[in-house]
Parts: sequence; structure tokens; C-alpha cells
Amino acid sequence: MPVDNLSDFGGAVRVVKLGAHIGARIEGVQLGGGLDTRTIAAIRAALHEHKVIFFQGQQQLTEDGQYEFAELLGTPTTPHPTLSSAGSKSLAIDSQHGRSNVWHTDVTFVDRVPQASILRAVTLPSYGGSTTWASTVAAYRALPQPLKVLAESLRARHTNTYDYAGEGRAAQSNSDAYRREFESTYFETEHPVVEVHPETGERALLLGCFVKELVGLSGSESKALFQLFQQRITRLEHTTRWNWSLGDVAIWDNRATQHYAIDDYDGSEHRKLTRITLAGEVPVGVDGRSSTVIAGDAAAYAPADIARAA
Repeated sequence: MPVDNLSDFGGAVRVVKLGAHIGARIEGVQLGGGLDTRTIAAIRAALHEHKVIFFQGQQQLTEDGQYEFAELLGTPTTPHPTLSSAGSKSLAIDSQHGRSNVWHTDVTFVDRVPQASILRAVTLPSYGGSTTWASTVAAYRALPQPLKVLAESLRARHTNTYDYAGEGRAAQSNSDAYRREFESTYFETEHPVVEVHPETGERALLLGCFVKELVGLSGSESKALFQLFQQRITRLEHTTRWNWSLGDVAIWDNRATQHYAIDDYDGSEHRKLTRITLAGEVPVGVDGRSSTVIAGDAAAYAPADIARAA
């Protein structure tokens, strides 16, 4: 199994590669607010290269410790743009509120798409409940040149009014209330379909389940092209899957990935993880045009301008 030794950055930090395009396990780090700058630099470098990274054996981490660690990596957002009851530091990804078993990049319905998310396992089902991530960078790179040119010319409108519980799922009172709060303030933003990553310079497809339409196309054309590009993103070669254990933490580059929480556990089982997101910059397309707000003001969620990490 390929291993990168990052001891020059952070002591005994080791990066174990999990796939050719995405995923790595980080060893030799206990997460928290006391990490030194060299270790943080090693974690950031691994995140940029592998898109999603995993830490095991982090039982010492509390919500406060998770937040303090997040502050070392960037500027935490409020838990969510619309879920005001979520708490002050983290958002509970809780199966009692519904199951987001759809491919998505977090919070793309606002203009300032988060740069990264940090997810900590709190309660897990006795079976199932794993998460899969896909590299939107690898998906773009694998496109034939004519499709790259097409994707770079397109823009998509993203909104927070979508089927959060997943298609075909039976309605439940608690998930219905959660969805009403999720949609309580309407957000709509127009993003480039291909974003230029602000730190690595890589090009990535910016799509997912929040997409309402591709701009300038009919409904049928928009749906067909969306599915074409989305299917490229979720090809198995572009994905990695993590089977959670208590004490696990995952961090993913939200500007280079989509993810999917696999709904393969029964309703009697409970799954809860806590997520802290880091504020990001407004996406910019290959043509230099930034995303534009159609509706909603995300000022209370995250700052408008985020300085790039050193």
C-alpha cells in the first residue's frame, strides 16, 4: 500500500494512499487545537493531493476540540445557512432528521461555497452507514476534450429547495420539519460548471443535487447534460468509500469532491456525525467569471472574502 512519509512536515505524520484518484488515511496525528503549524501544513498538503483524508482513533476529540482544530485549518462557518436550530459550532448529520443519500457538494446554493468539511463520528449503526466520496477533479480530467470545452462554457443554478430525504423515501414528521427549516430561506446561486480551484489551480466539475438547471438550456437538455457530467463524477474509479468506526474523522476538500451517505441500515439504527465547515471563496470559472447570487444573502453564514491559506 503506497505510503508518503511527511515526517519533514510534522514529526511522525504518515499518509497512506487509498486510491489512484482520491482518498488517504493519515497516521501519527491526534487531532485538536494544539497541533503545530508543521503538522497543519502536512494535513493541508495531504488534503489538496488526496481530496479526502481519514483519521482513526480520535476518541479524545470533543465538539470543542473539533472546532479548535477547524480554526487551525481555516475560518469555520456558522453550522448552516438556514438551519438555525443546529447549534453554535457544528451541524449534526443525524439520521433522525432524514438521510441525505444523494450525491452533493456541501452548500453550493450559496455563493461562498465552503472550502472543506470536517466530519466526526458520534453514533453509528451496528452495520452499514458508510460514506463515499468522488473526485470532481479526476472526473474533469477524464472528460474527452470536446466535453471539457462544453463544460467550461456552462453555468448552473443551484438552490436549497430539493428532496433532502431522497427520492421515494417515506415522509416522517421529524424529517419534514427539518426540511422545512432547511428551505426556510430561499437561496439560489449561479456557478460555473467548471471551477478553478483557488489553491491548487486544478479544474473541477461543480454540480451535485442542488443543481436546478443549466443556464440557457431547455429542461430536457439541462437534465441530459447534467446527468452526463454527473455520471462521470460518480464513476467508481473516481471514488473512495469509508466504513466508519467510532473515533474516525474525515476531512474533504469541498471544492474538489462530492459525497454520498449510503442508506444501507434499518430505521431502528441511529447514525449521527458532527460536521464543521470552513468558509471558502466565491468560485471562479475558466473564463474568469465568478459565481453570482440570484437570491439570498449568506453573510450570516460565512465572510464574503476569505484569504487563501498560506
